[in-house]
Amino acid sequence: MSVLTRDEAQTRAGLLDVHRYTIELDLTTGDEIFDSRTLIRFSARADGDTFVEVRPAELRSVTLDGQPLDPEALDDNRLPLKNLTAGEHELRVHAHMRYSRTGEGMHRFTDPTDGETYVYTQLFMDDVQRVFAAFDQPDLKAAFELSVKAPKDWTVLANGITQHTGDGLWKAATTPRISTYLVAVAAGPWHSVRTEHRGLPFGLHCRRSLAPYLDTDADELLDVTRACFDRYHEKFDEPYPFDSYDQAFVPEFNAGAMENPGLVTFRDEFVYRSAVTDTERQTRAMVVAHEMAHMWFGDLVTLTWWDDIWLNESFAEYMGYQTLTEATRFTDTWTDFGVARKPWGYDADQRPSTHPVAPDAVDDTATALLNFDGISYAKGASALRQLVAWLGEKDFLAGINTHFARHKFANATLADFIDSLAGATERDVHAWAEAWLRTTGVDTLTPHIAPGDNGTCALTVDRTGSRPHRIAAGLYDRDLGDDGGHLVLRERLHLDLPQTGAHPIGKRPALLLLNDGDLSYAKVRFDPESFETVRKDLSGLPEPLTRAVVWNALRDAVRDGELPPTAYLETARAHLPLETDLAIVQGVLAFASTYITDRYVTPEERPAALATLSELCRDLIRRTEDGDNPGLRLIAVRHRIDVTAHPDTIAAWLADGTVPGGPELDPELRWRVLARLAVLGAADEAAIAAELDRDPSATGQEGAARCRAALPDPETKARAWQAMFGSDELSNYLFTATAQGFWQPEQADLVRAYVPRYYTDAVDVADRRGPAIAEAAGRSAFPAHAVDPDNLRLGEECLRDAAPIPALRRKLVDQLDDLARALRIQQGREA
Repeated sequence: MSVLTRDEAQTRAGLLDVHRYTIELDLTTGDEIFDSRTLIRFSARADGDTFVEVRPAELRSVTLDGQPLDPEALDDNRLPLKNLTAGEHELRVHAHMRYSRTGEGMHRFTDPTDGETYVYTQLFMDDVQRVFAAFDQPDLKAAFELSVKAPKDWTVLANGITQHTGDGLWKAATTPRISTYLVAVAAGPWHSVRTEHRGLPFGLHCRRSLAPYLDTDADELLDVTRACFDRYHEKFDEPYPFDSYDQAFVPEFNAGAMENPGLVTFRDEFVYRSAVTDTERQTRAMVVAHEMAHMWFGDLVTLTWWDDIWLNESFAEYMGYQTLTEATRFTDTWTDFGVARKPWGYDADQRPSTHPVAPDAVDDTATALLNFDGISYAKGASALRQLVAWLGEKDFLAGINTHFARHKFANATLADFIDSLAGATERDVHAWAEAWLRTTGVDTLTPHIAPGDNGTCALTVDRTGSRPHRIAAGLYDRDLGDDGGHLVLRERLHLDLPQTGAHPIGKRPALLLLNDGDLSYAKVRFDPESFETVRKDLSGLPEPLTRAVVWNALRDAVRDGELPPTAYLETARAHLPLETDLAIVQGVLAFASTYITDRYVTPEERPAALATLSELCRDLIRRTEDGDNPGLRLIAVRHRIDVTAHPDTIAAWLADGTVPGGPELDPELRWRVLARLAVLGAADEAAIAAELDRDPSATGQEGAARCRAALPDPETKARAWQAMFGSDELSNYLFTATAQGFWQPEQADLVRAYVPRYYTDAVDVADRRGPAIAEAAGRSAFPAHAVDPDNLRLGEECLRDAAPIPALRRKLVDQLDDLARALRIQQGREA
């Protein structure tokens, strides 16, 4: 497919004004193809040539101002429009379009539970052309009129309020001016929960087979939606700019959610079939808040080109966490951000693929797609949090509201936004933006405590990096009470870095913690005495966010080769049984099991590392026997399953249908146990088939694919490999599930021959199936367990010689950098 370049977009935007799209879709034409008719009304400012994008199964006809154009002129995805004259024009395009199984364009899904079929659009970046013809770039906004013919028992949802006019024909209200990538349709026999708030219709929608689970959580979801909606109206002068607010939970969705105005689509794993922790509910609520923020940041005011994706994602990320904290019962969201989200940014920012939050230029859409990563989300949100700390929230919101007023229903750039902020403050926002948004990498802050007179000390902070930081330094003393082990906050010093001179801190604290409160984006280190306190008394710190900063510092030290992985495990073993915050427990266990046991310790050390984690999880399970903390118990049970080295205990759980003392094994836990038993050679195809009979849902199909791929049998491994790489039949979700099961550290010898095959086969499947499968092949199908020089060499040769498409290349660059880091850690060298 020809990708759109920045220069081409600027040229076309200089030539055209696009006024209105009238789109007719017919979803009754079969299982493979749907019918698409588009009328585009636009004007040319001068005489010239341009093109419109469309990716049809068959281009049926094209007329420009009533004159037919040759469909054979379509070149890949571009239809030339030659010899345009200045003035008004009408372009009509009739095409047959192909449904997708990869979550791109118009995705079609048949629910294995009841046989019902659903379709929905995901038109992000450049996939609108899979559904209708368009001038596909974000700064050619237009109004959209949409009508859809659907099977008679279906409901059609769209950006505006939809009405059924009879015979399966639905018409959506005309949108305000929006970008092409934000158009949305979701059609099928939806189960819906509808209400009204502040005069607007609100709706929740899911597959019929998920109806009882959505109904159970509908009040919680709507409460969060209303609370965030009201809080945004307190923050923003511009009212919500669309006519309704629907939230549709759709199957096999590639992202967490998509901010289509008036019709937000979410992955339907957020409709919980099984037990979840309160932190997971908080995560779902944050995604609701994040996507609603996009109604202003991205939909009302849209980036001009994809180099400013941070104007969408960083703001929605920051606003989502902050607004959830202010407006709902989830008042500790920044702890979860610090433990689960921020490391995503830190890791991405230390790889060769790093980029500024706001790059100087993104040359084309393929490159832009790669930048929806931990930098644009987590680092960008962290930078904004630092900006608010430096600027003050009052001036920050004043600048935002100026930005909305100047650019509503239009497009804007970084320069536009900085100008809006600068008008609200006397601070040099332009210099701040250069330091924070135009640079790469993570600064490191290291404290030095020097003794002074009369038992006092002074603090200086070394900074590697160039950014200014406004941080707090927490000074903690040991509690002298009888029980010991507790730390008491003496004082939080507010520091501006780089600092001028040493800062007096009185007597030496037991712990000095830089970036206490986590208001900046930087790695922090400890002075020797403070590290000894952390090792002994981490769980005695009074605030979860403070403990999160410490755990992140330990994580960074492991990744940088300054702390042995076994020392991290020992710290977790000592302090996690006393931890009360679920996000911290989950984050520490996830890092320990995903990275330390599977990558950072040597194969010889792995059994002991797994045993340490297993004992830790047993401690947590014992601690929660009274039933007071079901969320903590659930986390412990999940990880106990994942790290078990001997099948007997979890096999007994599966046979009994329960963990002694609870919880009962719901579908998620049953598939989790069965997957681990498969890895250990304690399950077979018959057991998997029986479980699939018990749970024939879409999630069950994924669980079965994961389990089958995990069986330690050469024939099943060969079948799984063929399904992933030799066939195009697997949907995006079934591809990922199969990939997740295939590679297992316990089966390294069995799958060794597949490691070199991966690099050729992944390149081939990415070429055939496109970016979504390429990303999945690079993320989930990569042999990350094979921490050895040969795997690294093969990957580097692939990057040099095989020319993988950009989506796969970026994943391989990141995976190979992580692999090289793991090798250095295993060899005891600084990473």
